[in-house]
Amino acid sequence: MKIVKVENRSQVLIAQLEKVWKGSVKETHLFLSDEEIEDIQKYIPQALAEIPHLIIAQNEKDTPVAFMGIDEKKLEMLFVAPNERGLGLGRRLLEYGIREYQVNELGVNEQNPQAQDFYEHMGFKVYKRTETDEQGMPYPILYMRL
Repeated sequence: MKIVKVENRSQVLIAQLEKVWKGSVKETHLFLSDEEIEDIQKYIPQALAEIPHLIIAQNEKDTPVAFMGIDEKKLEMLFVAPNERGLGLGRRLLEYGIREYQVNELGVNEQNPQAQDFYEHMGFKVYKRTETDEQGMPYPILYMRL
């Protein structure tokens, strides 16, 4: 497994990461309907293209199996392919983000308790809660700081 800072965001890579995203969301965001996931997915290529720092974890075949996006010192996204969960990829990516980009803040869906538990285990604490997500949808967000 290797961690790579993405310089060239090719259409092929974006498509691979979109597949990782969708598999991860279907596994962890059980509060979303298939239709809601499809609606959100429309914005993923743009988000992946525009996030200032995109870091991926590749398997031994150089296939992306997890990724994170960072803007300034905030973790904006972290997704792991379903068949790669529980292997320490999220931890390795987040530790890399903390070390290389001084990540010290993030937001997590309150309805994704596994993610909240993971971030708390990594030293993050909730400092604020909102009733809706950034798009105004009824999904509470917990804002956490290291």
